[in-house]
Amino acid sequence: MLDVQNGAAAETSAPETGAGPPDDSPSEAPLRPYVLVAGVLCALYFLYSWVQYEQFRTPSWDLGIFNQSVRAYAELRAPVVDIKGPGFLILGDHFSPVTALLAPLYWIWSSPLALLFAQAALFAASAVVVGRTAQQVLGSRAAGLGLTVAYGLSWGLQEAVKSDFHEIAFAVPLLALTCRALLLGRWTAAVAWAVPLVLVKEDMGLTVAMVGAVLFVRGQKRLGAAVAAFGTAFFALTVLVLIPAASRVGQYDYWAKIEKSNEGADVSFVHAVLSSLGSDVKWEMLFFLVGITGFLALRSPLMLLVLPTLGWRFLSQDPNHWGMIWHYSAILMPVVFLALVDAVRAVRTSPRGWLVAYGKVAVPVVTAVSIVIALDLPLRELLRSETYATDTRTLDARRAVDAVPEGASVETNVTLMAHLTADRTVYWVGGAKGVSPDYLALDLDSGWSQPVTDPVQLAASLHPEARYEVSTRAGQFAVLRRV
Repeated sequence: MLDVQNGAAAETSAPETGAGPPDDSPSEAPLRPYVLVAGVLCALYFLYSWVQYEQFRTPSWDLGIFNQSVRAYAELRAPVVDIKGPGFLILGDHFSPVTALLAPLYWIWSSPLALLFAQAALFAASAVVVGRTAQQVLGSRAAGLGLTVAYGLSWGLQEAVKSDFHEIAFAVPLLALTCRALLLGRWTAAVAWAVPLVLVKEDMGLTVAMVGAVLFVRGQKRLGAAVAAFGTAFFALTVLVLIPAASRVGQYDYWAKIEKSNEGADVSFVHAVLSSLGSDVKWEMLFFLVGITGFLALRSPLMLLVLPTLGWRFLSQDPNHWGMIWHYSAILMPVVFLALVDAVRAVRTSPRGWLVAYGKVAVPVVTAVSIVIALDLPLRELLRSETYATDTRTLDARRAVDAVPEGASVETNVTLMAHLTADRTVYWVGGAKGVSPDYLALDLDSGWSQPVTDPVQLAASLHPEARYEVSTRAGQFAVLRRV
């Protein structure tokens, strides 16, 4: 029987998914080769992020938002994010207090690049967990290293790297460790790694509830029921109490992603379900999610953990949530790859000969397919010389950033935003109502419904109570100073 108190990996009664976990000794899965592979992956992730940042190719305002919140934690202040509105408390938007853990790193390196490095390291660390677990469960170093590479180059992680920093960077290794503990029969450890997920983002409470469901399926009925109840209760607590308490409007705004169409029309739950089933983009995402495991992961109860994330994404009316882009699939990657490991172990004892044979070739095939797919994913840009070229636009953007003094307040749009947040008070363009910033730093070619030909006139429309004059003009960028 399993010693629940010390979490030892002993033999236990095996469910339909396969035999009990193998002997888990360090000699069977040495750490060093996986750390070396992870080091390479970390370098690739961070290099991509660094080049994207230095070349002002930031895809959204999220890096600026997270940098403002982490900077506030580092300065021992409440996590106010002025980009979302003057004095906006970010815990009233998403419940992600886990980002406070980055404050010590920010003391050393007060730059958005610190967040990008942290994300690269967290993703790479999860690759160590996935690969080493694969070797311990399957008894093959080739399988372990192969899946480390396949997982590290997976489309979910690469798209997350491309999308700059997000709080889910913490969820990825936590989910890998949770799934590892479940595979090795370490029930207490599985709970210990799963519980902190509720501090990553509000929806992760439902994922914790699914950890409880897996424990229940594995025979740990009382523990599983308790974990499921905790996850569900904490989800309700965050979206019904904690977030509304911190929000200016007193409610959880993201219900509207399901209840409202992009045009603002009301959407019924039945319509949301039916429309989700008719979306080619959503089904394509699902196909690639299970397809990268040769569909074998579907045989593992670990796949229950993907249901909450897939559920809200399918119901969402926001097209950004549907497909294979952005960071939303990163948390699914450790689950599906370790579900594959679980399934390969399970089919070894199948009475169906073809399934046994398929299990024997699944890992090398998945590794080969993942590498081929990776040739058309974001990291491939690191192989192109033009990726590192500094063009006129980049030089102009740097001039614009340098034209805003440290400590000043500035209103800006996406292109320059993250670069200004380390040592200035930054507002989103058009979102600084009631405030007259010291400066406006604008990319005149990005994000406007109509071309901007007169930045002074634009400043007057944004802040009629103040007067601004152009202090620096560099290509498509204009910096205006309040006078």
